[in-house]
Amino acid sequence: MKNIVLFASGSGSNVENIVEYFQGNPEVHISAVLSNKTQAKVLDRCNRLKINGLYFNRNAFYETDCVLNILKSLKPDLIVLAGFLWKVPENLVANFPDKIVNIHPALLPKYGGKGMYGNKVHEAVRANNETETGITIHYINENYDEGAVIRQVKTAVSSEDSSDDIAKKVHALEYEYFPKVIAQLLEV
Repeated sequence: MKNIVLFASGSGSNVENIVEYFQGNPEVHISAVLSNKTQAKVLDRCNRLKINGLYFNRNAFYETDCVLNILKSLKPDLIVLAGFLWKVPENLVANFPDKIVNIHPALLPKYGGKGMYGNKVHEAVRANNETETGITIHYINENYDEGAVIRQVKTAVSSEDSSDDIAKKVHALEYEYFPKVIAQLLEV
């Protein structure tokens, strides 16, 4: 059985989509969702989905081995960042090489880096009159949004699209492709 640990900071729509995708698959177990926000809606989703939801603070993530020790005890085959906004510390990257993946709501290297997440990305795409955008699923390294690209999927952007319209298109790609790429990485 393959074991997944998810990290999320927000509402958890991608987490729920991933959980639903693997429900009923005896080869995959989602052992926990870890969040850096006590009020993150993803923790409410964890209760409803009957999945372990754990909160950690900045000290546990950056100053100690607390989160690292939790991850080691869970023995993940893959760690999936699904709307997680903090930079992953080097001790986690070093202990889980090529086992931490992220999804970014743009075609990296465009619109990546610190502070580029969610609607900020879509607003930048709109402001620069881009004709396409999409998603990038990539491995995590020591820098924001610079890990090796696993898969990119594009969608057209028209001049009439608002940043909300762009967000809807990107979310549709996330929901369709992120679980499939995770399954490919796990070889299930």
